[in-house]
Amino acid sequence: MPGPQPYRGLPPELVASPEFQRVCRERDFAQVFLLTKKKAGVYPSRIAALCGMTPSRVGEIMAGRRSLAHIDVIERVADGLRIPGAMLGLAHRPWEIPATPTEPMRTADRSSASVGQADVTEEGGEPSGIDDLLTLADGKVTRSTLVALQSSVEDYWRRDDEHGGASLRPAVVGHLRYVTQLMTGADGALRRDLQSLAAELARLAGWAYFDARQFSTARTHFTQALRLSRGQDDYLFMANVLSCMSLQATYDGNPADAVALACKAQDSARAAGDQPLVMSMLHMREAFAQATLRDSVACHQALDRSRDAYELSRGREVEAPSWVRYFDESKLIVDTGIALARLGEAARAEPLIAEGLRRESAAQQRGRAFHAFWLATAQLQQGSLDAACESASLALDFTASLDSPRVAGHVREFHGRLAPYAREAPVISFEQKMREVLG
Repeated sequence: MPGPQPYRGLPPELVASPEFQRVCRERDFAQVFLLTKKKAGVYPSRIAALCGMTPSRVGEIMAGRRSLAHIDVIERVADGLRIPGAMLGLAHRPWEIPATPTEPMRTADRSSASVGQADVTEEGGEPSGIDDLLTLADGKVTRSTLVALQSSVEDYWRRDDEHGGASLRPAVVGHLRYVTQLMTGADGALRRDLQSLAAELARLAGWAYFDARQFSTARTHFTQALRLSRGQDDYLFMANVLSCMSLQATYDGNPADAVALACKAQDSARAAGDQPLVMSMLHMREAFAQATLRDSVACHQALDRSRDAYELSRGREVEAPSWVRYFDESKLIVDTGIALARLGEAARAEPLIAEGLRRESAAQQRGRAFHAFWLATAQLQQGSLDAACESASLALDFTASLDSPRVAGHVREFHGRLAPYAREAPVISFEQKMREVLG
């Protein structure tokens, strides 16, 4: 009798289903295994073999008599069943991250398959997923393929802006993997365009992992984006990636690195020519980092440069890149307030953040959630407990429609600052709402 068929991974429709994503997020492995059996036809004995467990242990987990808590076992499940690490709250798994192609690879020449081999094939050297099958079937890449992929990237950015980036991670990484494979079958101008698209997808993946507060994996993808952009002399793109890395370094408690990255981004933008709006945003990134360092003089100097560059950008005939157009006057105002709040200058920060929040579009849910949090922070710094809890509750209202652990983390950090006022009515009311929204 023939042996069991090589395992190809879970069906894409199962991985993408809200139910499966929910049980993975909750680490409800009884339901993970039950859905794997029901929807993918992978029975307990096969699950056990794939995940390095005994069949009896898998049976006990499915019956609810045992649970999984050790991170090494959870990682074995992710790797065995090919569940993206992000879905289980893990770092990106090694098999998910494709290497950067360095030269065209012939499908038939296995000896030269030095790039992304683990991602392209599974047992027996056969395609491991639908993307690989589509790549092999296509035969060649056309300009229309590139246009369609670029449209997908634009849609991802829109969805990130409206709902947060955490839930986009599996799809974005899948597209990144697909594009890096397409690069092996293209040459000339089309290959360069695909490489630029792969760089943008890597930046988007980095941003999505940053929004999920998985900073190490985010840094991996940002670095990949820089590597892919090397040799293309796209200085504005490199400035964009470096600005993202600067912001992440600020969040990750490395403000000195954040300053260095922001300054490097400014140098890159200057090499691209006259781009005052880009420079305004980059000076603001530096201001955030200087504020975290508590360097008041350097922070205010960066804020002045940001404001001056923004004024220069008004009425310019040269259109700014699309990715920086979000940085309008409202954003300049609210970010100035946030930098001042980071410095502890709450009285000056509060009216600026409030004004920026008032001006913002209702569609900018994540931005409004962040800004409501910073408004609450400035109000709490001034001892206005009622107003602070009201603003924090507003942040929760916006958070309810987002999948952004970065926003949720901010709200929880704010809650920690309320500990000295735990018996106060506004705090009790806020805590009740936080439990309802965040669990």
